[in-house]
Amino acid sequence: MEYSFMIVVIVFMVGLMWWQSRKSKQQQSKVKDFRESLQPGTEVATFSGLIGTVVSVDLDKDQIVIDSEGAQSRWRIQAITEPPVVPAFVSDDEVDAEGNPLEAPNDADQAQIATDSNAAQEPIDVQSVTTDEAPEQHPAAK
Repeated sequence: MEYSFMIVVIVFMVGLMWWQSRKSKQQQSKVKDFRESLQPGTEVATFSGLIGTVVSVDLDKDQIVIDSEGAQSRWRIQAITEPPVVPAFVSDDEVDAEGNPLEAPNDADQAQIATDSNAAQEPIDVQSVTTDEAPEQHPAAK
């Protein structure tokens, strides 16, 4: 009985080690393919946080030259990683209170807004307005 438990534990440990080494090899292969595919113009980042564009790659010496805002620097290719994903900026004016995007006004709405603003800018004939008339009151004010 004790031997069967030991065998199960050993098989489990061997299976776990095989699975971990398989995942590690897949990840190493992915990194190697990325590094070999680097070409001038590719946007990259370093592990230390420098973001820039590849200028030249020397796979024989494992070196890469990166241009970051006009300053070029030489790096070991092992320090290069894929560029970080920069999230899109959304202004608070473009979302409602729950964070959902607001509907963009279409062309018909824009034309109506322009017509309303033009009507508000028309001059008022002051002589046609009489002071004897009482101004209309809002129904809630009565």
